Amino acid sequence: MPTLPLALLVPLLAPSASDATTVVRTSVEAADLFRYELADDPQIAPDGARVVFVRSWADEREDRWRRNLWIVRSDGTDLRPLTTGPRSDGMPRWSPDGGRIAYVSSEGGSAQLWVRWMDSGQTARLTNLSEGPGAIAWSPDGKWIAYTAFVAEETEPFVAMPRAPEGAQWAPPARVITAVKYRADGEGYLRQGHAQLFVVPAEGGSPRALTSGAFDVRGAPSWTPDGKALVFASNRRADADLEPLDTEVWAVTLADGKLRALTDRRGPDDAPVVSPDGKLVAYTGFDDRKQGYQVTRAYVVPFEGGAARAISANLDRDVQGAWWSEDGRSLLAMVTSRGATRVGRLSMDGSFEPLALDVGGTDIGRPYASGSFSVARDGTIAFTHTTTDRPAEVSVLPPGGKPRVVTALNADVAAQRVSGEVKELLAKSAHDGREVQAWYVTPPGFDATKRYPMILEIHGGPFADYGTRFSYEYQAFAARGYVVLYCNPRGSTGYGEEFGNLIHHAYPGNDYDDLMSCVDALLARGFVDEKRMYVTGGSGGGVLTAWIVGKNQRFAAAVSAKPVIDWTSHALTADETPYFVKYWFSAMPWEKPEEYYRRSPLSLVGNVKTPTMLLTGEQDWRTPISQAEEYYAALKLRNVDTALVRIPDASHGLANRPTHLIAKVLHILKWFELHGGEPAVAKEGH
Repeated sequence: MPTLPLALLVPLLAPSASDATTVVRTSVEAADLFRYELADDPQIAPDGARVVFVRSWADEREDRWRRNLWIVRSDGTDLRPLTTGPRSDGMPRWSPDGGRIAYVSSEGGSAQLWVRWMDSGQTARLTNLSEGPGAIAWSPDGKWIAYTAFVAEETEPFVAMPRAPEGAQWAPPARVITAVKYRADGEGYLRQGHAQLFVVPAEGGSPRALTSGAFDVRGAPSWTPDGKALVFASNRRADADLEPLDTEVWAVTLADGKLRALTDRRGPDDAPVVSPDGKLVAYTGFDDRKQGYQVTRAYVVPFEGGAARAISANLDRDVQGAWWSEDGRSLLAMVTSRGATRVGRLSMDGSFEPLALDVGGTDIGRPYASGSFSVARDGTIAFTHTTTDRPAEVSVLPPGGKPRVVTALNADVAAQRVSGEVKELLAKSAHDGREVQAWYVTPPGFDATKRYPMILEIHGGPFADYGTRFSYEYQAFAARGYVVLYCNPRGSTGYGEEFGNLIHHAYPGNDYDDLMSCVDALLARGFVDEKRMYVTGGSGGGVLTAWIVGKNQRFAAAVSAKPVIDWTSHALTADETPYFVKYWFSAMPWEKPEEYYRRSPLSLVGNVKTPTMLLTGEQDWRTPISQAEEYYAALKLRNVDTALVRIPDASHGLANRPTHLIAKVLHILKWFELHGGEPAVAKEGH
């Protein structure tokens, strides 16, 4: 039987209305997280004919996220797996001739670098690392593969303990910490060491280190066209731990390992990519002014030395993931503006031409900006495409043509579930009249003549953005009967540097007014029950949730997820201490304690009457669980209705395992139900 394009398969997967066995489409359930799949990291072949991508899914039996490699032709035909099963495969990268892919796989245990020959399907493991590779880049001749890997530093014991008797079971040794950053969210306590740059023969052999010392190589390296050197980003300051953003672009020569800095300024210089003729290096960064939000711009610098030039100086938006066009006359990059991410052409004169729209869908929980793309030699673009009712699929955009979605990973779910509809809402801030962009999700079967309970869900960051992208959490809330309101208040990205810095050294602050103005604008539509309004948010959204209940009693209940409650204790216990104190505050906590306290939700706890749940992962080191515990104790002492939900083994994202995310959704819904919200449907939790 010939292989059919996926676009033709979708109608076969979704029964027609006239079919006597039509499946009744029902609302999204929390357990549907195990049914959604998403495409990530689409890598188009050099000739543009095929796309290898990562297919991510949730393993219901093992409660783990899994990642396999799949391949599809650029016309949507011949979708097939390259790897399968309960494993983690990622970072596929085509060889220059298109005959092989390098990738990272956990096959056989730990993550290692592998190569697959595309004609035969034969594979070979190239490394035996204690920790998996961090990035991959083929040499132009296909003979070498560069990658980054962590190299541990050997240290002498701080003290010499007595020898334990044979068979004795003594306690683990004491952990002596001397580093500024000694633990990281999602990783826990860190081993001493650094990420270094290596090359290994593509046909197998011994890896060779190109860098060493007490400095990290950041992100992916890029080869020069002659294959004689690599460029990469690294912070090689003696005080790098205290100035984490100050990276430079470096070049290393393979023949002698000689290092040379291509940039020299205060601020991040990251993601370098060498032009096709080897004369220029494009990279992203900004002149660091210690602002909370600083627009990331695209720059070019001569490879042989010279002054750098900001080519996106007049584009007041962040530039991400730059690729050179084949002729070297422009860059292709991702730009997010007003809640939508696009891939477009960034000319050397700074003009930006959007090409591929609706990029994203790889953050399955909430509608954050996300996604990636790649470019073939003929200019064909493969990218992750999202809509509000499904996670990312692979889309292909040929030069001068129209984009075509070439996968249908969620067609089976779409055939059985009806999603809530997403609509835009614009509001004027009560603080200064600025326009605030927002959206709301209506429950399936929505009737504007009725009144519905509402959930205000607030994004984290706070320098981040929501938009018209898929959100499993919002669909689960809407399926329960709630209208879900989400906003981009001041401080959000995608609206320019001035808008983002309206909360510089003033967060939380008038972003509160923006959020309340969005609530009022939605109330004016006439379908929200003002007595059944609820508020929740995570991280920065957890901060604002706690701030809101300290400022008013408009909400029937609140859930503050992974919040900061006391900025002083947070700044000195979080995993990014040097960043928070230098970029979010005007002085150290002991120099201006009043600033830290004034901006802490703890300062308003005496006003709180709203029933408020706290929800945090026990392994969260970005906003440590002690923050939630502090607020819980304060609310208990005030006899405010509260609960503390601790999710074991969960870090800041609350999604280390699929059930972490499901638990978050169900605990929020249950708390709102207990305070007048919609009851659980009978089949929930099956």
